[in-house]
Amino acid sequence: MAIGSTAYGPEPRSHVLPVVLRAPFEGRTWREFLYLMIGLPLAVLSFSYAVSMLALGAGLLITFLGIPVLGAALAGCRALGVVERARARTLLKLDVAEPEPVRLRTRKAGRSGPIAWVGALLRSGTSWRHVLYAVLHLPWALASFLCALIVWANGWAALTYPLWFWVFPQYTDQPGLQLFDNGDDSAFYLDSPLKVAATCATGVLLVLVTPWLIRALTQVDRMLVSGLLGPSRLASRVRELESDRGVVVDTAAADLRRIERDLHDGAQARLVSLAMDLGLAKEKLQEDPESAAKMVEDAHGEVKLALQELRDLARGIHPAILTDRGLGPALSALAARCTVPVKVVVDLPERPAPAIEGIAYFTVSELLQNVSKHSRAQRAEVDVWHSEDRLMLQVTDDGRGGAGTTSGSGLAGLAERLDSVDGILIVDSPLGGPTVVTAELPWWG
Repeated sequence: MAIGSTAYGPEPRSHVLPVVLRAPFEGRTWREFLYLMIGLPLAVLSFSYAVSMLALGAGLLITFLGIPVLGAALAGCRALGVVERARARTLLKLDVAEPEPVRLRTRKAGRSGPIAWVGALLRSGTSWRHVLYAVLHLPWALASFLCALIVWANGWAALTYPLWFWVFPQYTDQPGLQLFDNGDDSAFYLDSPLKVAATCATGVLLVLVTPWLIRALTQVDRMLVSGLLGPSRLASRVRELESDRGVVVDTAAADLRRIERDLHDGAQARLVSLAMDLGLAKEKLQEDPESAAKMVEDAHGEVKLALQELRDLARGIHPAILTDRGLGPALSALAARCTVPVKVVVDLPERPAPAIEGIAYFTVSELLQNVSKHSRAQRAEVDVWHSEDRLMLQVTDDGRGGAGTTSGSGLAGLAERLDSVDGILIVDSPLGGPTVVTAELPWWG
């Protein structure tokens, strides 16, 4: 799922002209108009190729040649799909991911040659979606081509009519552009100043409407390209899950390295020093009992520190209070250790699944650490509630603001962790504050 954050970059550039007057001259309008003009010849080519090759392949199915011809038809449609995606990427600024490749079944020997490749093409739903695009795109491309061209040409012709209407009386026997002729001397010409002005006004209206008509037409093309030439929803979901699995693996590996480092540099080093001190105390026990007693007393203090470090480390892995009493008491205990006064409000009808409960706990823990270290806040608030099938978390502080999920920040890593379980992290933190961080997690009861 998407991860949202509010970005406070430079202010958008202000324009003197309103968007309605700018639209006919913007690059987007001319790119989309070019897309529609190029679309018809490409649609004719794709439709002719797809229909002729499929018909030929179907007719030859009584022989062995039909299957290779059908495979060539599907392969050709996939190649034309590459061209269509590139055209949409260049002119419509629509970035459609490449669909899933043709997958060969190579479990048996001898199944990786041309026959296996043709069979994989015929089994591929992506290939048939490319064929469907080639068939459906032609009527739409023809309609959009004619609609855009007629409105665009007539609009600019009418708008510029005052500049060229003099051609008719000077080089022809007509006083102006003839709109119709009934054959009984009732022809209608655009010759008077009023008619010329009305024609120009009509042209202005058409020119102003044309960009929005073109955008509406290309919106249908966007849906066709995204829906038929991109990856299927199942393939997209598989890719998303593979990416999420990688994030989970990397996060687990990082947590193991952190635990190993904390054990090696903290409790383990302290216990090694404690063992050496106790060894020295044992040697001096007979010779200098007072020094030995002092060393044992110091060792007792080291034991307490080591135990505290181990408790903190265990709490960082999974706090016992979370397992025993649930999210509300665990967050209250967490807030009590924060350097900023924190109000905790938890309103849950029941406990969520342990995995979601743990993620929620550590999400709030990291957010409160950010409040303590970076926000310069005077107070903070944690709200947790259940909404339909989502577990909602919100951490608010009155600090200086400016937080975001930019690459490399702690919030970016937290957003990736939430995304790995279909969660969302939304950051609203304008400069000067306040900062509101909202996290959504799936509710697994």
